[in-house]
Amino acid sequence: MQCAFTNSMDNQGCERQTNVVIVRYGELALKSHGVRNWYEKILMKNIAAMLDSKGIPYSLMRRERGRVFIETADPRAAGAAADVFGVVSTSSSLIAEPTLESAAVTCAILGKDLIREGESFAIRARRSGSHSFSSTDIGRACGDAVWNALEKEGKHPRVSLSSPDREIFVEMRQDLAYVYLETVKGVGGLPLGTQGNMIVLMSGGLDSPVAAWLMMKRGVLITPVYCNTSPYAEDAAKERAFDCIRQLQAWAPGHQFTTYEIPHGPNLRSFIDTCDRKNTCLLCKRMMYREAYEVMKKEGASGIITGSSLGQVASQTAANMHAEIYQLAIPIYHPIIAFDKNEIVDIARRIGTYEISTRHAGGCDAVPEHPKVRANYDLIVLEENKLDIETLVSNALKDAKILKL
Repeated sequence: MQCAFTNSMDNQGCERQTNVVIVRYGELALKSHGVRNWYEKILMKNIAAMLDSKGIPYSLMRRERGRVFIETADPRAAGAAADVFGVVSTSSSLIAEPTLESAAVTCAILGKDLIREGESFAIRARRSGSHSFSSTDIGRACGDAVWNALEKEGKHPRVSLSSPDREIFVEMRQDLAYVYLETVKGVGGLPLGTQGNMIVLMSGGLDSPVAAWLMMKRGVLITPVYCNTSPYAEDAAKERAFDCIRQLQAWAPGHQFTTYEIPHGPNLRSFIDTCDRKNTCLLCKRMMYREAYEVMKKEGASGIITGSSLGQVASQTAANMHAEIYQLAIPIYHPIIAFDKNEIVDIARRIGTYEISTRHAGGCDAVPEHPKVRANYDLIVLEENKLDIETLVSNALKDAKILKL
């Protein structure tokens, strides 16, 4: 068992209390000074909200270029911070004075408990700031200290820089040194809230929650819109969609979603009664875009997100997707447009929506037996001329519900 930073004794008898969690970010460091400063403040606010949502105590959070440091003794903190958008990786670490001697002593204490008889080890050192020694000097001093500590324990240590059994990492900065054993991969992206707000058309299937999460990863706050197709869909479909929204909310503590439920069944009835039956799905999607656009204007949002994936279902051919937006001056984003099903499933499992989205919820009874798959984009407008589109949109929005799930 690897020696972990915890507050309790593990099976190896290793007791090491975490001092600090190192939080690393990527893209933020490339921004101009003013933008980076703003992004970092939002990132720290989001990290604090995530820690608070999980009941993880911390005493202080501070930042240096390229890093945020969380002072906490809770071993859950590194994993929680890694789930904050914008975070590239985290490490639970011990702190030491920024000297070779102090770092070497800390490495020796860790190595003595961590490395077993016959195992090889390596020191991975890096430094930033102004020091009288190099990264190589850090590695040599810390490696010697670990070697000597192991020999005193009666062990026979081995060094392997290419494929060690155990690694000890040392990050020497200007004011402190940080010693840690592992790195937790973060979700990456940009801090949530740095790229404004967008509307997401949420169906509750596999695709739309994944599309929403990917845009959240790029810093976009979301306003979910559920177009309720009752009586053409079961109540289970709505519950599934709402549960997906709740799961996405867990990725955005501190940012309460406003969810819109729009009655869409009456519009479907109009399409079925008045228009060519093959065009029902196209007319349905165009109407959803119009309804979402009204919400977008109300919320001051800047786009609409969909879970469309090219060619995945009959309604998502290139010709149909052209027809869906023809003459609609609406900014629409399809973040999973080129993803295959396996890629979407992998992300759904990662973000916790897969089990929800695969629950049985029935299908849509309004789908025609032979839907149009190669629509003529201009003919769909002629179909809509049979309808009073403005009244249909107005009635739907008038009866919409605004929810805080």
